[in-house]
Amino acid sequence: MSSRIARKPAGAAAQPPSIDTLRARMDEINLKILRLVSLRAGLAMEIGRLKHHHGEVYQPVRERAIIEKMIAENQGPLTDEQLKRIYVEIISACRALEHEPRVAFLGPEHTYSHEATRMRFGSSVELMPMESFAAVFQAIENGRADFGVVPVENSTEGSVTLTLDLLIDTTLVIIGEILLPIRHSIMSLSGEPDEVSRIVSHQQSLAQCRGYLSANFPHCETEAVASNALAAKLAADNPSIAAIASAAAGEAYGLEAIATNVQDVATNTTRFLVMGTRPVEKSGKDKTTLLFAVADRVGTLNQALNLFAHNAINISKIESRPLRARPWEYLFFVDVMGHRDDPKLARALKALERKALFLKVLGSYPEGRSVAA
Repeated sequence: MSSRIARKPAGAAAQPPSIDTLRARMDEINLKILRLVSLRAGLAMEIGRLKHHHGEVYQPVRERAIIEKMIAENQGPLTDEQLKRIYVEIISACRALEHEPRVAFLGPEHTYSHEATRMRFGSSVELMPMESFAAVFQAIENGRADFGVVPVENSTEGSVTLTLDLLIDTTLVIIGEILLPIRHSIMSLSGEPDEVSRIVSHQQSLAQCRGYLSANFPHCETEAVASNALAAKLAADNPSIAAIASAAAGEAYGLEAIATNVQDVATNTTRFLVMGTRPVEKSGKDKTTLLFAVADRVGTLNQALNLFAHNAINISKIESRPLRARPWEYLFFVDVMGHRDDPKLARALKALERKALFLKVLGSYPEGRSVAA
């Protein structure tokens, strides 16, 4: 009897690799990633030694350029936002080898200010939750914190006037901005809406969800509290209370979701400012915030704003605040596109200085990127 060697039919599909084979390849890649991250960390330490007497550890322009380059090279399957979060943490860990920054924000933890701080600075920082916006500014001015994060504007509810008022007298400068999508959840201990008789949250969060609450919880009383994190804590202590807060706050306090994305406007976003003590260099995609006052005469404000138009500079926002000790006169907060060192903007600012009663440039900084929810 002749023996025959079994052969695969021509064109037969190759067998897919086994799970064990794929895991072995993944283990090899993990070791390569570890070696490369360690090499990067070593280079960061060397750079830190070289620039010890010449600059800040935190370099927002450089860090933005790194992340944008990685996003430009991204071919998936990770989303751009997932890739960004990975690199924020890598940069944060390497930065901490030189110096772990101390970052103040309006506390407690698990607020949206906390989330914005982590989104910008990563996990390798010393977090300093503060009891007020003024305390955030004071911590930086007194040298107890290196940087601070404060909300300045919400796309639904408008400007945070307490922050604007603090910007008038501070010696600090704006060195960055963070655009954080605000995605509210309503949560309680049981997750059962029928057990809820009171809903608590920060006053801005309640305002951002008033339509949803009116339609779905008309029988419940609402109460404004100091922060969303405090709301979550109150809900964790009382089964009849529901909190409007972030999913992260709910998880931290052991709450169950009744509903998610309960904000009335799907694109609800809060803009945060990053405050520091030193100006930052140009990134190529910058924004400048300034405030000024002009004489109370017909046409003076229009003349001041036309200085930007004449220099082809876009004004992205203007906001007025009462001028203290001078009733019915106003300071104007203005956001313009560009860096104060750009020739056109420098020319416009010089001309405005001649016309204005008062002019203060609060900072030029990289324009914030919108992120996926």
